[in-house]
Amino acid sequence: MELRQFGKTDMQVSVLGFGGAEIGFADASAQQVDELFGAALDAGMNVVDTSAYYLGSEEKIGQALRGKRDRCLLFTKCGLRNPEPASPNPLIRAARGVSRRIAGLQKRPYTRPDWHPRLMGWQIDRSLRRLETDRIDLMQLHSCSEEVLRQGEVIQVLQSARQAGKVRYIGYSGDGAAALYAIQCGHFDALQTSINIADQEPLELTLPLARERGMGLIAKRPIANGVWMSKEAPESIHNITYWKRFKQLDYDFLKAGAAFETALRFTLSAPGVHTAIVGTTSSSHWKRNAESAAAGPLEPLQFSAIRERWKAVAKTDWVGQM
Repeated sequence: MELRQFGKTDMQVSVLGFGGAEIGFADASAQQVDELFGAALDAGMNVVDTSAYYLGSEEKIGQALRGKRDRCLLFTKCGLRNPEPASPNPLIRAARGVSRRIAGLQKRPYTRPDWHPRLMGWQIDRSLRRLETDRIDLMQLHSCSEEVLRQGEVIQVLQSARQAGKVRYIGYSGDGAAALYAIQCGHFDALQTSINIADQEPLELTLPLARERGMGLIAKRPIANGVWMSKEAPESIHNITYWKRFKQLDYDFLKAGAAFETALRFTLSAPGVHTAIVGTTSSSHWKRNAESAAAGPLEPLQFSAIRERWKAVAKTDWVGQM
C-alpha cells in the first residue's frame, strides 16, 4: 500500500487507514476485530484512528494490537464524551458524581463539560490504558467549537500531554470555521476533516492553507458512508444530509459498478490528503477498499468533472459535516 509523508512529522502513513468508530458503535466481537486487523495489516495499513467517544473501540483496538503495536501508528481523540449508562455500583456512581462536580466548577463558559481541562487530562490517561500503550502517535481534539479553541485551555492540555511524552503529535478533528481556526492558530500538527464526493467544502476552505502550513491531513468519511445506496432516507444526521445532497448531485458514476472505488479514489486524489480513514466491521469490505486505493488517483479529467458537478449544484449551506 502506498505510503505518504504525513506533513512535517516523522511519520509515513498508509493512504488507507482503519477507522475505529464502527467496531465500537456496532459492538464488533473480538474475533471480528482480529480478522479485520489481520486483513488490514496484511494489506499494508499502518494507521489506526479511533476516539474515546466510540463506545469500546479503544479497548477492542488495544486487545487486537497486543504484540503488534509496533506495526502501526495509533491516532485517537479526546474531549467529546458519550453519556454513560447508570451503574448499580455505588463506587462508580460516586466517581461519576465527582466528575460532574469538577465540571461544574468551570470558570469559563465551556459549551459542554466534555471540554473541562481536568477531565480531558484524565481522558488522555484513560486512552493510554485502553489502547495498552505508553504513547499515542497523534492525539486530536474531537470536534470542539471555535469558541472553545480560542479560549486556549484545551490546546494546552494536548501540549502538556506532548511535553509529558504521552503523545507524539497533536491535531484537530472537525470542519468549517473551527477547522480553519485550528490551522490558522499554528498549534496543531494535523487536521482530520470530512472530505468526499458529497462534502467538498474543505477543498477550498481548509486544504490549501493546511498544505501551505505543512500539516498532516486525514480525510474522514471518505466514501460518504456509501449512503447513495440507500433507497430510503437514513436516520443518522450525517447520513441524511449526504443522502439529500446525492439526490441533487445525481452523479452518473454512482450508477456504475465502480462507484465505491471512484468515490474513494476521489478523496485520495484531493490535494493535500495523506490518508483516508475507513471504518467497517467486515474484513471483505476492508479488502475491497484496499483494492480501490491501490488503483491510485483518479484521472485528472474525472476528478475535475466531479468537482465541477459539485460547484454547479452545491448550496451555500452545504458545509462540512462535523
